[in-house]
Amino acid sequence: MHSVLKTVGAAATRAFRQNVRCMSAIPPPNRKPDLPPTKLFINNEWVNAVSGKTFETHNPTNGEVIAHMAEADAADVDIAVAAAREAFELGSEWRTMDASRRGLLLHRLADLIERDRAYLASLETLDNGKPYGDAYAADLALTINTYRYFSGWAGKKHGQTIPIDGDHFAYTRLEPVGVCGQIIPWNFPLAMQAWKLAPALAMGNTIVMKTAEQTPLTANHIAALVKEAGFPPGVVNILSGYGPTAGGAIATHDGVDKVAFTGSTEIGQLIHTMAAGNLKRVTLELGGKSANVVFGDCDFERAIDQAHLGTFFNHGQCCSAASRVFVEESIYDQFVEATVERAKAIKVGDPYEMDTAQGPQVNQEQLDKITDLCNSGTREGAQLALGGQRYGDKGYFFQPTVFANVKDDMRIAKEEIFGPVMSIFKFKDVAEVVSRANNSIYGLAASVFTRDIEKALKLAHELQAGTVYVNAYHVLQPSTPFGGFKMSGSGRELGEYGLEQYSEKKTVIIKTAQKNS
Repeated sequence: MHSVLKTVGAAATRAFRQNVRCMSAIPPPNRKPDLPPTKLFINNEWVNAVSGKTFETHNPTNGEVIAHMAEADAADVDIAVAAAREAFELGSEWRTMDASRRGLLLHRLADLIERDRAYLASLETLDNGKPYGDAYAADLALTINTYRYFSGWAGKKHGQTIPIDGDHFAYTRLEPVGVCGQIIPWNFPLAMQAWKLAPALAMGNTIVMKTAEQTPLTANHIAALVKEAGFPPGVVNILSGYGPTAGGAIATHDGVDKVAFTGSTEIGQLIHTMAAGNLKRVTLELGGKSANVVFGDCDFERAIDQAHLGTFFNHGQCCSAASRVFVEESIYDQFVEATVERAKAIKVGDPYEMDTAQGPQVNQEQLDKITDLCNSGTREGAQLALGGQRYGDKGYFFQPTVFANVKDDMRIAKEEIFGPVMSIFKFKDVAEVVSRANNSIYGLAASVFTRDIEKALKLAHELQAGTVYVNAYHVLQPSTPFGGFKMSGSGRELGEYGLEQYSEKKTVIIKTAQKNS
């Protein structure tokens, strides 16, 4: 046992040193970044809400008010949709723009984000609480790469010519859906905004986006960069506001042709129902309770490292977090002990410090939810091996938490916690673990750790999840589609598949005098 922990400790030390070397290339954060405009961005202008109302956005590190944001509601959504519809009219600057030009604008936007990378990372840390190093190295990297990836697709996604019987010429063309309503979450504000904006713009759509009320600041700076990049007025409209009012108005609006939502399964169900009025196209990326299956023949050091990443990255605030870890009984005790030691090394605290690994949860509501679920775990008989409580008395911090001897019928085994909590289960054989891993209403992601390629492929094909990792976790690239099975959503984001969600396929058939082969 001592040798196992020594190995894991050595791995953690190497990872820390590598992280420090990477951090040395990151510019220092700005703890007091200038704030972007706090109004609504409609038709390339900053405007107050029609009602004049504002709401507070808070710093989760200390609970203090950062800014007062314009609070959009149905009246503002009407104005934004009208602007988006005008920009989408036949003959408009946007509709007549060459596809290559759309790609150039997206690439220019990526360049501007790259220019402002340190500022955006500092602002994200202020508003969201994630460590500055993660915001700079992970969130901003994915954001920039997403815009650049889809900029290259703008002129490359097209229809086909199709041989048909008779004297006819047939072809298909891909047309934009129209006005797209997009509602993004608070856990990865910049990246989720990019996942929505980039493919929609590449295909020529116009957009009305509602940002998360918990984290609206960085999206507003991106809105300013959209204008600076040269996108025509009305193409991108960014609204801050609450889900039931602004979000609901987008979902029900007859002038919106498609709605894309990332968030909880409960709200996704409401969005799906609300969008039915004019049968909007709907893309939903929802909750998860992802299973990580660790076999006794795995690379133990790597399995510990990746399980840690899968659960604790971004404070556990990931829809695809590997929060259910199934470990084969032959290595179960070693795995639990090594995981606890690894989690003890997590530095929780000031997210602007370069060696901080975990900042605060986003708000009091999330902190209370995590606390309630952890309390249920101990009540229902799980072994609390580490943590389980609030960290400190200021801000919304929670201790890294590990539960062992978790049973499948416990709340912590079934409900999405969205916090730094790992639940570890024991299993005996392949058939058993596949059945248990699939026994969930969710199906967003899964993983398997083994040196046996046959076993890995078997589980990759049998696990009910939109993404299955083998000997890895949280590998996110703009080129690979992302989405879920079952109640983890519908449709896919990213990759070529993501473009299909933002295009309509039209068939054109022309009568000809004579067809020649």
